[in-house]
Amino acid sequence: MKVGIVTYNLAHDWDLPTIIARCAAAGMQGVELRTGHAHGVEVGLSPAERKQVRQQFTDSPVELVGLGSTFEYHAVEPAEVRRNIEGTKEYVKLAADVGAPGVKVRPNGLNVERGVPREQTLEQIGKALRECGEYARDYGVEVRLEVHGPETSLVPNIRAIMDAADHDNVFVCWNCNQADLVEGSVRAGFDLVRERIRLVHMRDLYLDEYPSRELLGLLRDSGYQGFCLAEISESPDPERVMRYYRALWLSYLGGG
Repeated sequence: MKVGIVTYNLAHDWDLPTIIARCAAAGMQGVELRTGHAHGVEVGLSPAERKQVRQQFTDSPVELVGLGSTFEYHAVEPAEVRRNIEGTKEYVKLAADVGAPGVKVRPNGLNVERGVPREQTLEQIGKALRECGEYARDYGVEVRLEVHGPETSLVPNIRAIMDAADHDNVFVCWNCNQADLVEGSVRAGFDLVRERIRLVHMRDLYLDEYPSRELLGLLRDSGYQGFCLAEISESPDPERVMRYYRALWLSYLGGG
């Protein structure tokens, strides 16, 4: 396993050279770049600018783990779902150009309050993901579904979405939500999706309310070899915070 950061919150106002330099200095091995932040890695980049982004990572010890989009497919209105699917495809092309192996997307709720059966929305999200996953495969890019949103952050619902997607290029981004816990453990939910986890977003490791040590043990025992990314608050001393985070993460793994 490897450790890195998500630019959401901690690095939202850093440009790309700063992200790479600070991650390298702190021993963070990778980064997921969130859309809409100061680094500016967005679909409006020219071909030359996309090459420059790729080269900056190639020339550094820091990996570009993925692009963190906010595309979602639960809307009642078909046109809105289609807009998000097509937006995902544009981000997939960006990922391929800048050397990112995956694009993170998310579910963001159900429409039960609008009279739509829960199962119908879960299936709708899954079918949209299937289309995105099929498209992304041609570019060598994974689609990663974040465990996110009201009701959709419940892992059984994520499992239902994955079953509806039924595609070998659609994966799960574990997100360390309180909703994961069953009698204080994450094992039940983890076991539902363990073979599909391709990325992990982690909270502050010192929080007693979430069993991060148990999660890391489950990941290790499952053979997971991907990234665990710190999705934590910004700090006036970010490099120091990242160094401490990495040290605690390693200690939870028993030294590495």
